[in-house]
Amino acid sequence: MADTSDFRNGLIIKFKNDLYTIVEFQHVKPGKGGAFVRTTLKNLRTGRVLDNTFRSGESVEVVRVERRKYQYLYKESGGFVLMDNETYEQITVPEDMFGEGKKFLKEGEEVELLVDDDENIVTTELPIFVTLKVIETEPGFKGDTATNVLKPAKVETGATVQVPLFINEGDLLKIDTRTGQYVERVKS
Repeated sequence: MADTSDFRNGLIIKFKNDLYTIVEFQHVKPGKGGAFVRTTLKNLRTGRVLDNTFRSGESVEVVRVERRKYQYLYKESGGFVLMDNETYEQITVPEDMFGEGKKFLKEGEEVELLVDDDENIVTTELPIFVTLKVIETEPGFKGDTATNVLKPAKVETGATVQVPLFINEGDLLKIDTRTGQYVERVKS
């Protein structure tokens, strides 16, 4: 058990029978009354963010997790097959643990898993940015950069992304897996 003086960004705690990570915290000492700690917590399973206030010195249960790097190999009916980069052991992780970013995951990408002391997977973390090739889009025209008009483009993983008009088939795009949005064109 730990208390509020042990809070730091990224700490994972058990709160309301679920696992949360501390996104932000602030110790507050008002002129009247006892001190308290204002926190912003993110649910590791659902991604929901909530604000909570703890009394100063209140006990919390800290969950110890280990970050492990895995390589995405392929998708099968049970989920995604990943390989441990150190032991070459393969595991299958359910598809729903990857959230919306899973549609940008291509074979060979590196994924981080947070694993607790009981070897249970707590959550998965995809790379923030991925580089994907455009396989299908309407042709672009030189000079179409003045307006912020977007068009759909299908990338090599099968996902569709809204891109500027100057993007052509075969271009490499940098995509944010958290939002699913086009960031920039990558020079090959």
